[in-house]
Amino acid sequence: MPETAAVTDLDPTASAAPPSVLDELRWRGLVALTTDEHALAQALAAGPITAYCGFDPTAPSLHFGNLVQLIVLRHLQRAGHRVICLVGGSTGLIGDPRPTAERVLKTKEQTAEWVDRIQQQVRPFLEFAGSNPAIMVNNLDWTAPMSALDFLREIGKHFRVNTMLRKDAVAARLASDEGISYTEFSYQLLQGMDYLHLFREYGCTLQTGGQDQWGNLTAGTDLIRRATGESVHLLATPLITDSHGQKFGKSEGNAVWLSPEMTSPYAFYQYWLGVEDASVGQLLRVFTDRGPDEIADLERQTAQRPQARAAQRVLAGDVTTLVHGAAATDAAIAASAALFGRGDLASVDEPTLRAALTEAGLHQVSGEVPTVAALLVAAGLVKSLSEARRVVAEGGASVNNARVGEADHVPVADELLHGRYLVLRRGKRSVAGIELGAGSGSAAETDIQA
Repeated sequence: MPETAAVTDLDPTASAAPPSVLDELRWRGLVALTTDEHALAQALAAGPITAYCGFDPTAPSLHFGNLVQLIVLRHLQRAGHRVICLVGGSTGLIGDPRPTAERVLKTKEQTAEWVDRIQQQVRPFLEFAGSNPAIMVNNLDWTAPMSALDFLREIGKHFRVNTMLRKDAVAARLASDEGISYTEFSYQLLQGMDYLHLFREYGCTLQTGGQDQWGNLTAGTDLIRRATGESVHLLATPLITDSHGQKFGKSEGNAVWLSPEMTSPYAFYQYWLGVEDASVGQLLRVFTDRGPDEIADLERQTAQRPQARAAQRVLAGDVTTLVHGAAATDAAIAASAALFGRGDLASVDEPTLRAALTEAGLHQVSGEVPTVAALLVAAGLVKSLSEARRVVAEGGASVNNARVGEADHVPVADELLHGRYLVLRRGKRSVAGIELGAGSGSAAETDIQA
C-alpha cells in the first residue's frame, strides 16, 4: 500500500443525511487523510471490519485530542464494525518522539498505573458487552515476552532506515540540537508491530489516529505489507483548530483533560461554553451526535442572537454529559446559574462549588473573618477599602447572592457555604470566591485583618 495520503475533500456545510459511516465521518469533519479512500469505503460497505486506535499512557488521563479518537471508534462500533482499544503499556514506556525534545521516561510502575486508569476511563465511551463488544488490549502483553533478538529479526528487518529518517517527528529532531535517541527512534517499530499483531490475531484492517501521527500510522501499514503481502487501511483525523488556526483543547494554557480530578466537570463545561461563534458549528459536528438540520438551526441562532450562546450551551451540555455524565452536567449548569444570582448557591455540592469558584478566582483568607469591604479587596473586586465602601453604598456588592447594605458587616458562620466559602459579586458579572480558614493550598492566600 502506498504511503502517500489521499487528502479528503471535506464539505462541512452539506445538509444531506450521511448514508454510510465513512460519509458521516467525512461530514462531521473527522477524516483528513486515508491511505486509499476508495478501497476503505468498499471495505466498510462490505463489512463488518475490525478497527483499532491506540492510546499511550503519557499522563494519568486522556485529553481533548484523545476524545476525537474515541468518538471515531464510537461511530464505527455503532455502524456495526468491531473496534479494539489499545492502551500502550509498552509504547508508553518508550514515548512517541516529540518534535522538540526527548521525553522523560516513566517508571514501569507509573506506566502500569496509568494504563489501568486510562483503560477504566475509556470504557464508558464504547460498548464492551452485547453482540458486538469492543475489545481492550495492552501491547505490553505481546511485546514483553519478545527478546531483543527476536524483535530485530522478526520486526526490525522489515523497516528501512532511510524511510524512518523521513518521518516528520524524526526529521525535526535530527535537525535540532537535541537529536534523537535510539529509544525514541524505535518507537515507530513498536507501533507498527501493534498493527501487525492485531491484524494477525483479530483480522484488524483499519487503524485510526490523529493527522499529526501519520508517520507512525504508516509504519504499521508498511510493516504488514512487507511481512504478509497484505494491504490494510488508515484513517487520520484532522487537528481541531479555531478560526485563527490555533489548536483547541487548551484552557488557560493547560490541557483539557477527561479526568474530573484534572479538569473539573464545571471547568470542562465552561470550556465548551466559551468557544467562539465561528467554530461552534464545526465542534458540534465533531463532538456531538446532533444531525445536519439541528446543527444548521443552531448555527442560524448563533448568527441571529450570538449573545444567547444557544449553540455553545448545546455543545457544552452534550460533551460534558458524554464525558462526565448527566448528573455532573446538571451540577455544572446549576453552579453556573447560582454563581450569577439565578439559582440557589446552598444547593450546589462542595466539589462543584469549589471548582466554580476556582474558575472565577478563589482567594484564601486566614485569621479572623474580615469585613465585607476587606473581603472585596481580598477577592480583587476592588482596589481599596474606600472603593469597597463606595460600591456597597451604591448597592453594587453582594455576598452569596444577597445584596450587602453595610461595608463593615462581618459574615457569620451561618452565611458560609459548606462552612467556609463565600461568593462575592460586584455588579452583575464580576464574581470571585473566598475560602476562609485552612484550605487545600490551591487558592490564592491573603492574610487580611478587618
